[in-house]
Amino acid sequence: MDVTLQGVLVTRGGRTVLDVSDLSFLHGTTTAVFGPNGSGKTTLLRVVAGLDRPERGSVRVGGVPVGRPDGSPRMVAIAFQEQVFLGGTVRRNLELALDLRGIGPADRPSRIAEAVDECGITAVLDRPARQLSGGEAQRVNLARALALRAPVTLLDEPLSGIDRIARTQLLDDLPRLLATFATTTILVTHDREEAFRLAEHLVVLVDGVVRAAGSTGAVFRAPPDRMVAELLGYTVLPGDAGPIAVPPGGLRLGERTPGFALRVERVVDMGNHPHLLGRVGDVRVDLRLAAGDPVPAPGEVVQVGAASYVVLRRP
Repeated sequence: MDVTLQGVLVTRGGRTVLDVSDLSFLHGTTTAVFGPNGSGKTTLLRVVAGLDRPERGSVRVGGVPVGRPDGSPRMVAIAFQEQVFLGGTVRRNLELALDLRGIGPADRPSRIAEAVDECGITAVLDRPARQLSGGEAQRVNLARALALRAPVTLLDEPLSGIDRIARTQLLDDLPRLLATFATTTILVTHDREEAFRLAEHLVVLVDGVVRAAGSTGAVFRAPPDRMVAELLGYTVLPGDAGPIAVPPGGLRLGERTPGFALRVERVVDMGNHPHLLGRVGDVRVDLRLAAGDPVPAPGEVVQVGAASYVVLRRP
């Protein structure tokens, strides 16, 4: 079901944490709310879940105002960034979550069996929940939310705090899990790769304000301003018609238009390719050299050009 926020304002200690005029999350979609730490992403999830109340504005889940008995939290499942487990086994923690949501005893075993099987945690089902590894705990955290099969699923940094191998595996598995168990999903992340791998829609949130929203591809191809461009991994350089945002991998060694003088500060051997780290004016630049490119020495000034770019509005 759809989730809508209109005129929502949340403040803390006189500081605006969230200020959303009009934002919708469409039924059946997965949307990543993306932005730096402290941008209001988790607050947005908590407002949708009914855990925080805005000073003003309306939040609706399936057309029902959040806070009404027939609204959330029953229509919403949330997996917090910090996994909080009660004493007892993983099975007991999953059973308790279903019990609190009103799922009858007859239906709980099948719900749990399906969720733990799909999440790959059957082997830990009868282990103490507080003795899991980071990756195991995160999968249990997800299974607990997904087993509810709520119309709206909220995930707060679902891949944080786990080692790289576990993160890579879960990054591959999560789209399938969401397709199986979730309907409308809103996930929070500050990692660009996660946002693009997991979601077809993107909301960029900065200082509590929506700076861009739309399909992930559309937002990436047309960042509205310098802040959004840099968050999406662009390198922003000066241009005659306005700032030029060069996408990741868009700079090339050699003469091009537009072209720039890059002062090399370091050459980093990444194993299968070298990177030039340096500056164009006062802008830091990381340029991956192509096969066969000459490798300049630190201190050299080389010409580089943008193979692709976006001209941003002048501030």
